[in-house]
Amino acid sequence: MLRILIIDDDHHILLMTKKMLERTGFEVELASNGNEGLELFKRMPVDLVITDIIMPEKEGLETIRAMKKLRPDLKIIAMSGGGKISSDNYLDAAKIFGATRVLGKPFSQKQMVSIVHELLDNPLDESLYKEKSDQDELEKKQGR
Repeated sequence: MLRILIIDDDHHILLMTKKMLERTGFEVELASNGNEGLELFKRMPVDLVITDIIMPEKEGLETIRAMKKLRPDLKIIAMSGGGKISSDNYLDAAKIFGATRVLGKPFSQKQMVSIVHELLDNPLDESLYKEKSDQDELEKKQGR
């Protein structure tokens, strides 16, 4: 089974993203900041990392750089809702640091699941998840 590591300081985003990805057949590990994520990454093999950019302790750009240094072929999705500057600026920087794909918050379940399946070359069986109910819950948690 393919393993994904999700790193985000927003507990609701972690749990919702985990739920949607497990439903489509992935094993998912969670970390609440870059330091925790990097330690998990060093201890266990993962096929994909999904990381937020703005986090305490070790932010996403540092985390991406450290992971790519250890494993240059690693596929990484960087996500951000912005902060002091536009999320586009953070996401552009994430590409420079080595993110394979970027995704602005809030994102839809379909966007996330489609990108993950595409990057892992794993055909998506859309009957495995219910878009609407989880999408409503995700949007509520992301403040839409």
